[in-house]
Amino acid sequence: MIARRVVVALGLGQLISWGVTYYLIGGFGEMISADLGWSRDLVYGGFAVALLVMGVTSPLAGRWVDRRGGRDVMVAGAIVNAAGCAGLALAYQPATYFASWIGLGFGMRLTLYDAAFAALARIGGPDARRAMSEITLLGGLAATVFWPFGHILAEHFGWRVALLGNAGFSLLTIPLALVIPDRRYAGPSSPGAAAPAQPLAASPRQVVAAGGLYAVITAGANFLNAGMSAHMIAVLTGLGLTASVAVWIATLRGIGQSAARLCEILFGRRIDPFVLNLMACLIMPLSFVAGLFSGSSKGMAIAFALLYGACNGILTITRGTLPLILFDHRSYGTIVGRLIVPSFILPAAAPLIYAVVIDRSGNAGALYLSIAIAMVTLLAACMLKVLFPRAP
Repeated sequence: MIARRVVVALGLGQLISWGVTYYLIGGFGEMISADLGWSRDLVYGGFAVALLVMGVTSPLAGRWVDRRGGRDVMVAGAIVNAAGCAGLALAYQPATYFASWIGLGFGMRLTLYDAAFAALARIGGPDARRAMSEITLLGGLAATVFWPFGHILAEHFGWRVALLGNAGFSLLTIPLALVIPDRRYAGPSSPGAAAPAQPLAASPRQVVAAGGLYAVITAGANFLNAGMSAHMIAVLTGLGLTASVAVWIATLRGIGQSAARLCEILFGRRIDPFVLNLMACLIMPLSFVAGLFSGSSKGMAIAFALLYGACNGILTITRGTLPLILFDHRSYGTIVGRLIVPSFILPAAAPLIYAVVIDRSGNAGALYLSIAIAMVTLLAACMLKVLFPRAP
């Protein structure tokens, strides 16, 4: 069993870590561009570099968690994140700006969900599914909390002070990471407990097939998440909403994420993770269709934010739980660390691609691109469900 205090500490750590790092560019990107006189491509290019670094360092981070546990990894990541935020606050030249994002890329890989999931798999083995869902409940509120908070702080004191505040918040996650126990799952906790089920992908060919489809799903979801995290507020504004309305509607994404995750925690045990994954992938293109009508209807804008948040929230959970079923849990960190490399490297281009699409085809063009990528993700989810059916 994974202790409740560990789950709460990791959940709070995810709330803070996501808010001060991954969602940073969505809250401050336009302010940085306007203040420094830099192009949007250059500003959002820093976030793209960070995602690329996350991909390059992913196998190393996964092996590190398998060998050393999540405590050491996440403490180190918190320190690196704090240094990266402080570096951005002090950046006046592109070289300093990009160097800070390189540090943040490494720090994010050591602190965000994939590191936390690997830490929980190391502690709880196949029984870590519920804990994985629970830590995402608080993490899903990161944008809801930190976008408005950062906006208010930047309005009163400037974006540089706001980023120094992010650095301070990152350091607050260190005592939370220290709660993670330094132990490894050793089997069922009681003599009468059932033995863990064998992984569905048993043969090398099955591992390749399952790994490939899993990689497509995670890469597609992360590409969309990166694009929306960087541009969702700007897209809503460009479609006709005022800046203040766009900010509060965009924050509903976090509400949608956490609401969907709460439902998964309450009722998820009754639903096959493959079915849950498929349902989320089905909702995703529908959410972007609603987004196309955001300019003429606030109701559709709200539906867009809530639906996209809900499907993204569920896909975050299945990204952690599907490998527990598909692969050997004893090598969770190493296997997943390799498979999610494309989910960081390809999304590294998302902020720039979305910026180019918005400049050339408008904000509706960005949503049409999102629909196309969501459909590819849905196809991969369908194939995964068909090829690896679970026994009832």
